[in-house]
Amino acid sequence: MSIIVTGGAGFIGSCFVQKLNQVGEKEILVVDEAGADARWGNLAGKQYVDYLEKAAFIKQVAAERLTTSVKALFHIGACSSTTEQNADYLKENNLKYSQTLARWALRHGVPFFYASSAATYGNGAQGYSDAEENIPALRPLNLYGQSKQDFDLWLLENKLTDKVVGWKYFNVFGPNEYHKGDMRSMVLKGYEQIKRDGKLRLFKSYRADYRDGEQKRDFVYVKDIIDLMWEFYLNPGVKGIFNLGAGTARSWNDLAAAIFAALKLPVKIEYIDMPPILRDKYQYFTEADLTKLKRTGLPVKTTPLEAAVSDYVVNYLEKGNARF
Repeated sequence: MSIIVTGGAGFIGSCFVQKLNQVGEKEILVVDEAGADARWGNLAGKQYVDYLEKAAFIKQVAAERLTTSVKALFHIGACSSTTEQNADYLKENNLKYSQTLARWALRHGVPFFYASSAATYGNGAQGYSDAEENIPALRPLNLYGQSKQDFDLWLLENKLTDKVVGWKYFNVFGPNEYHKGDMRSMVLKGYEQIKRDGKLRLFKSYRADYRDGEQKRDFVYVKDIIDLMWEFYLNPGVKGIFNLGAGTARSWNDLAAAIFAALKLPVKIEYIDMPPILRDKYQYFTEADLTKLKRTGLPVKTTPLEAAVSDYVVNYLEKGNARF
């Protein structure tokens, strides 16, 4: 029996494939739209039985032609660009695709796990609780966040949240994100800036209650994320939509200092203007409320920011973008 991982050549997906290999799972079907970008490198050294392009996979699902029995479907693949402006593209990739796979999995009794996003919380006016009764009130700030919200709402409206597992990822960083362009973490982009220019650039604040660089995010290491994803798989009685984050907000200045510390360099930050297109869509604070997650009894362990950044910088970035 195989495990299906969509987005399996991408950032979180490929790290999860590695996690599956580490625990002895080799019967894996990887699904992605690899194209010509660098995500192909994320599959190097990993063990899986087959790879399917997304279009071919959807056709097989629609025609009921999957040839192997499936013991779990991890739907991590999506358009993850927070600046994507094509609403139809996002609807097709992040809503309809997810609906198709959820229906198939539920029809066949296959455990279904999927990637939602902390982008659904918008400016945080409604807080960061993942309680289901709060979901309809959330107002995402961009089309990407809305596409993720729409699928969460579809599950809620169809009373399916007790049959699946959804994860609202916060600011995940770590190896295997090298192909993501502008969507790469500030750890990677900041590292490159420091190596090239000797300094790191952060956006200025446009709110009086936040000094430059003191805007805060819930930064979480990808290794912690995939360990927790595996724990959900081992505990099939746990269902619902959950926040996956560190549970502690840290500033961009903290993150920058951690990168400089990992490189054993003095901190040198330049604050730059934020593009006007982002100013009214910018999240000044995010912090995962982990109350619901901790109530499950699953082990919730997160690596401190400084230790996680150091591991990423020293053991991956400094080694030529080594893969996990």
